[in-house]
Amino acid sequence: MHKKAARLIWLFFLFTCIVAHSQEKTISTDQFVIEGKVKHSFSFSLDQATQYTATGIGSIVIYNHLMQKRRVIKNIKGILVKDIIDKAGIEMASPKLLSELYITCVAADNYKVVFSWNELFNTEIGKHVMIITESDGVAAKDGKDKIAVISTADQATGRRFVKGLAKIIVEQVK
Repeated sequence: MHKKAARLIWLFFLFTCIVAHSQEKTISTDQFVIEGKVKHSFSFSLDQATQYTATGIGSIVIYNHLMQKRRVIKNIKGILVKDIIDKAGIEMASPKLLSELYITCVAADNYKVVFSWNELFNTEIGKHVMIITESDGVAAKDGKDKIAVISTADQATGRRFVKGLAKIIVEQVK
């Protein structure tokens, strides 16, 4: 009986650790780096946001992968990710190779989401993938998520909602 009790206690302890670890707070960031297959790698901070054209989209509901409502973000303003990539410039020998590019947005906690070059530059989705500069009437630099990326055209919007953005990496499929 002692062995069963010890195992149950051990399993309870392990489960508690896993649950506690999975509920870590998002690491907020004040800047991110764009790098990879670009002509000019650079750091972007929210103070530079005024150098770009902002897009306003109103409000959006954040749904998880099960389409369960998680939160509502109101009065979003942001900069299109493709505008930032344009500023860095794509480094490719031929326009044909652009279809081999993918863009990875990496959070400070290493959460990653991926977009294809065609998705951002050749479909309607590209007009809805943005760095949030303001939401709920608060500038992003004063908000809890700081730098965040969202794809507002997605159905499960939470899947590609990157809080605490640390890097945007432009890479080529090998």
